[in-house]
Amino acid sequence: MTDPVQLLEIEEAIIQCERCPRLVEWRERVGRVRRRAFAGEEYWSRPVPGFGDPHARVLIVGLAPGAHGSNRTGRMFTGDDSGRLLYGALYRAGFASQPVAISSSDGLELKDVFITALCRCVPPDNKPAPAEIAACSTYLHQEFDALSNIEGVVALGKLAFDAMQKMLYLVAGAGEKTVFAHGAFRSAPADKPWLLASYHPSRQNTQTGRLTVAMFDAVWQRVTELLGD
Repeated sequence: MTDPVQLLEIEEAIIQCERCPRLVEWRERVGRVRRRAFAGEEYWSRPVPGFGDPHARVLIVGLAPGAHGSNRTGRMFTGDDSGRLLYGALYRAGFASQPVAISSSDGLELKDVFITALCRCVPPDNKPAPAEIAACSTYLHQEFDALSNIEGVVALGKLAFDAMQKMLYLVAGAGEKTVFAHGAFRSAPADKPWLLASYHPSRQNTQTGRLTVAMFDAVWQRVTELLGD
């Protein structure tokens, strides 16, 4: 059974983390040199912990906090364009209590999903170094172990998909690597969750038409079907 106290302890450890000097310096700089639209706000500028239902059956894994989204608000996928698409889709699929996420105190609640990321600090150019992702992987493993009801994982983007595939299957030698593509699916071997891929809901992907609302909604419809709801 999931222990909420254990999740809180992981959250506290994440928030206090200073393992990666480059990311510590960058996340704090972003909070000092604020975007004009948020000039009057106090930025979080710390590592961002996971967020969601402690009894979740689905783990959502992104890449890293957005400079003026999660790094500002302190909650995953909150306050930026990526979150606008994600939470809208989760709301339509019945996993979120509201379609928007603007701050950590906006009342949003998640049902059956928990959102986390490979890297907990905003990286320059949105590109964490492999060593930085590796340094953060401890927290992802801890969250996964603490969430005892997970049946499946939705990976947002190739880096998240490849990392979760390695974490869940390849280390144990469970077959060949599945190539990333939007909608790519890996069924669950014994005692492991299934893995579903999506393009990341970034502004770059949505503005270029690489990812549409309909494509993203189809991912969450598939999740609903996989859960049997």
